[in-house]
Amino acid sequence: MNEVSAMNYLKIVWVFCLAGAVNAVSPALLQHIAHLGGAETSIAQTLWCLSLFLGFGWACSKAAEGTVFPSFTLQLLVGIVLHDALAPLSVQVTLAVVVCTALAAIILKAGGDEVDRQAFLKIAYPTVMIAVVGYLVTFFVTYALLLALGLEGNTAALLAAIMGSTDPAALIPTLKQLTIRAEYRRVSDMAVAESALNDAVGAIFTSAIAAMVIGGAQLDSVQGLAGGLFSSANLALLGEQFLWGTVAGLVGWACMYAFERYKRSHHATGADEPVYDFAIALAGPLVTFMFAQLIHGNGFLAAFIAGLLGNFNRGSRAFHALIHSMETKIESVAKPTIFMMVGPFVALPDLANTAGLGLGVALLFMLVARPVAVLLSLLPTRMSMKEKLFLCAVRETGVIPVVLAVMTVAQLPQMTQLMPLTAWVVIWTLTLLPALTPWWARKLNILE
Repeated sequence: MNEVSAMNYLKIVWVFCLAGAVNAVSPALLQHIAHLGGAETSIAQTLWCLSLFLGFGWACSKAAEGTVFPSFTLQLLVGIVLHDALAPLSVQVTLAVVVCTALAAIILKAGGDEVDRQAFLKIAYPTVMIAVVGYLVTFFVTYALLLALGLEGNTAALLAAIMGSTDPAALIPTLKQLTIRAEYRRVSDMAVAESALNDAVGAIFTSAIAAMVIGGAQLDSVQGLAGGLFSSANLALLGEQFLWGTVAGLVGWACMYAFERYKRSHHATGADEPVYDFAIALAGPLVTFMFAQLIHGNGFLAAFIAGLLGNFNRGSRAFHALIHSMETKIESVAKPTIFMMVGPFVALPDLANTAGLGLGVALLFMLVARPVAVLLSLLPTRMSMKEKLFLCAVRETGVIPVVLAVMTVAQLPQMTQLMPLTAWVVIWTLTLLPALTPWWARKLNILE
């Protein structure tokens, strides 16, 4: 290891030491804040937590430069180190859920923008197969594996549903560094498109499983889980979520299309774009999500559909500066906040106590569940074996699984293993898979 590389890793150590020091003095500071009383206490606690998210989110991103660790992995771990410092959020669970949900809606809308609409039409069939059928295969295979590891049935079902969502947060920068041969280039588009679509599928299934658990269901076997999940009442609920989520997405897209027409007529390019237009770009996915909930649809699906159809990243020069501004805020504020939001709900002892189980879950998830899901779901397609093998190694979890875990723990605080195991799967998949992707692509001989 050369001197520059050693210094890069030393920065990571420094960030963790700083986080540990801040966490050590936080109880005394938070106790002093509590003595303020009333609204002053709430304001001070909120600003304190927000400052930690922004400050350490930036520090982790800076420290990750020049290392093998994605910034998101560091942000999640630092959030856990700051467990005591972020304690107010573990009490104000509703605030944590609202923040995570709002930021996730914005991220999913941006995910729809990222996928070229015309390119998506060319890969729509295999993408839908891997995102929907592949999710179901991943869910049931993971559930069976978790039962075999000794997890309680309800915990296994919820964890399998949460882990089913992919996230190319660390993969997209990796793919941009690879020059994939033209005949295999669609796999990189599929990796991004799958994530955006099955995030919504994962959200719908997680809410369905949570409703079953809250209703007193005992999900102790694959047969029992399948029977409850595919009962007529539950299928009606899932269909309603998909249908009205799609309708809300179309309405959201129509509103954004009207805004796009307005921008095109008033600003031919993004050069003279008014700074206040960002308010509408931010409101779009939030209002779409809210409307979906009002009509009993899935807000995450609605936000993605609105983004995919609007396709502002690709479709209109009038949005280029606005989208760049949105991407900057997502990478610097939204994602770090979500990853560090694990901290209030997981302490270092929780992480240490589940380390072995977490590694086992992550390895089975990556090496068994993902390959089985890819090979089975893409069986009816014309994807080549090289493309399928490449997609077997593209299986990160990230933002949406963290959001779903926070939302689930808020409803079921007795599920004490759920959040630390989700954290371990996110840590291992975010760290290992992007590092292995270039090697695996060269091994499959799909690069230029």
